[in-house]
Amino acid sequence: MGATRTDDLFPEVRNPEGTRILNERCVIKTQAGHRVVLVSGIVLASYAVTDRMAEAYAMVSLVEQGWASQYQVAHALGCSARTVRRDQRRFENGGLAALGHGDGYPKGQWRLPGERSRWIHRLKASGHSNREIARRAGVSEMAIRKLLCRLNWKDAPAQPDLIPSENALPANPNLSAFCVTAPTASIRHDPDPSDRSADRLLARLGLLQDAPPLFGSAMAVPRAGVLLALPVLMASGVFECAQKIYGHLGPSFYGLRTSLLTLLLMALWRIKRPENLKEYSPQSLGRVLGLDRAPEVKTLRRKLASLAATGRAAQFGDALARRRVELRGKAMGFLYVDGHVRVYHGQHALPKTHVARMRISLPATSDYWVNDSSGDPLFVVTAEANAGLVKMLPGILDQVRGLAGQRRVTVVFDRGGFSPKLFQQIIAAGFDLLTYRKGRYPRIPRSRFNPHTGRLGGRKVSYVLADQEVRLLKGKLRLRQVTRRMENGHQTPILTSRRDLAAAQVAYRMFDRWRQENFFKYLREEYALDALAEYAAVPADPTREVPNPVWTALDAQYRQAWARVDRLQSEYGLEALNNLEQKHRTMRGFKIAYGKLGEKIWSAWQRVSQLAKRRAAVPRRVPVREATDKPIVKLAPERKHLTNLIKMVAYQAESDLLRMVTPHYRRADDEGRTLIQAALASAADLEVTKRELRVRLASQSSPHRTRAVAALCEELNHRKAVFPGSNLRLKYLIQDPS
Repeated sequence: MGATRTDDLFPEVRNPEGTRILNERCVIKTQAGHRVVLVSGIVLASYAVTDRMAEAYAMVSLVEQGWASQYQVAHALGCSARTVRRDQRRFENGGLAALGHGDGYPKGQWRLPGERSRWIHRLKASGHSNREIARRAGVSEMAIRKLLCRLNWKDAPAQPDLIPSENALPANPNLSAFCVTAPTASIRHDPDPSDRSADRLLARLGLLQDAPPLFGSAMAVPRAGVLLALPVLMASGVFECAQKIYGHLGPSFYGLRTSLLTLLLMALWRIKRPENLKEYSPQSLGRVLGLDRAPEVKTLRRKLASLAATGRAAQFGDALARRRVELRGKAMGFLYVDGHVRVYHGQHALPKTHVARMRISLPATSDYWVNDSSGDPLFVVTAEANAGLVKMLPGILDQVRGLAGQRRVTVVFDRGGFSPKLFQQIIAAGFDLLTYRKGRYPRIPRSRFNPHTGRLGGRKVSYVLADQEVRLLKGKLRLRQVTRRMENGHQTPILTSRRDLAAAQVAYRMFDRWRQENFFKYLREEYALDALAEYAAVPADPTREVPNPVWTALDAQYRQAWARVDRLQSEYGLEALNNLEQKHRTMRGFKIAYGKLGEKIWSAWQRVSQLAKRRAAVPRRVPVREATDKPIVKLAPERKHLTNLIKMVAYQAESDLLRMVTPHYRRADDEGRTLIQAALASAADLEVTKRELRVRLASQSSPHRTRAVAALCEELNHRKAVFPGSNLRLKYLIQDPS
């Protein structure tokens, strides 16, 4: 036998060309100018070899997610571990956009002149930090560090002065105008915007209730365009109302003002939940807030819990509504009321209600929103156990009366509030009504319809209408009915108590109710209106009456018994109709022939009678505690109400900006909100002077959009708004696209 060659038993294993193995889980394959990163056979990243940003993000992902070490990634991709660490630091500070920076000094960034070395040396000798010197010089901290290294600078050991001193520095306009100080000592704040350790220590010692905003000049700050919304947010009175209702959150670095501002800007940034903050750099968001870091998920949820624990969300909402009425009283002549159903998919046993958009009954919570004539929200009320509009409307109108005073307001609602008795209450309370007619009604002859045209709401409208008076409640209630006829002959009757309006305006105001439907859809998609604010549930009213399940079961049996009677009687009648006289000449003979069928009919009648008596002996409605063995609970309302109010104020601010930009943007009706959203998400340069915070937005996607935003900036500058918690006046500019 020939000797067995070991080369045949253990052949040499070679990796295919373009394949790099990092470890037992990670493989990188390169082919035809593309590179794929695989983790346990699953694609983690795929990009072109020339795409520097994608490759840097892949390296960061491998290391941050624990799939490979820095040295393994660096060896596989032909770079140094220092490069991997640098990309990790860039991603942490600036997000994905920071990974797109090429090698070498960034283009367009100002370099430090050599003749300023003496000035920097003097600042360093006087005790300023590298970050403070970099902020004053307008360069990076790395540039200062390298220059000091060339100057052979040696740091002398020194103790940081973080204890409140009696020799406080003079007031700085870049510091808070509402600083909370200790009774016997003045507080010295951090001079460095990127290092607020002293303020954090003061908060820990109980000497600071809210960190004052402190800005540093910076270029291309991500998402800093959201500062455009501050003038309208300040005008809404949200900060004054919050301070009046809630006071403060106690000693804290992230106090009431900072937490509220963060939540408002999150809504405008479309960061829909506190949990989504994990996807953004805290340092990047903090620079927009005037802090070194934005609050993170646990901190923000804790602040929301503290506010909710006070139980003052309803007072806060009422204060905001009063301020809104003061600002936009002209839009309160017509108020639209409609309910929005938030479907619940959790484990608690909540009452079910019909979800119109899904055409099914599901566990849910109902909110009733009141919007002004422009479609902007005014306030929101959460219904107990999904109460209907007929039951909720009187309480809502009482709240409206407290806001509008003795002014006669027209309330617009859909068929869910149709009730002639309710109409009498509305009119007696000093309101007018506008709603659809529900149920059966006589059709109007075609000859009574006439065309009506006009220009309403900035656009031309045309309707075919019939105008007449109708009586309800056996003549006790007299209303005006305006009926619209469609091209297919369908008629839509509208009821109103307003006889001073033209028929076309009645139809326009009624059909304008779809603005509220669009509002619900927009907030559901853009602001996550239906998202849970917390998972907790609280006890609900156990005395609330619900349909008796015993009565419901008996009623179902009663209906089935009646159906059997109808079926047997129909069969008996059909046999009588088809009876031949030669076969059964008399009725007596017919009854004898079909006696068994007759007995079934009498037996079915007896069953119906018995079930009717049993059903009558059972109450139709009972307290909910008698109808179920499950815990009687509802979702905790306070935190959800508070987040709804924050989203409402953010939407109002967006609407105010839209109204300001509309005269300068031709396509405002179709693309106005898209333009505002893009401007708020834009990067911006921040420049701090003694009295101003200058925000220079990046140019928009096209010159005409840039011009529209520039006109918006001019209008906002006329308001002379001040950044919340500081003395810095906001001034807005936008880069010239040329």
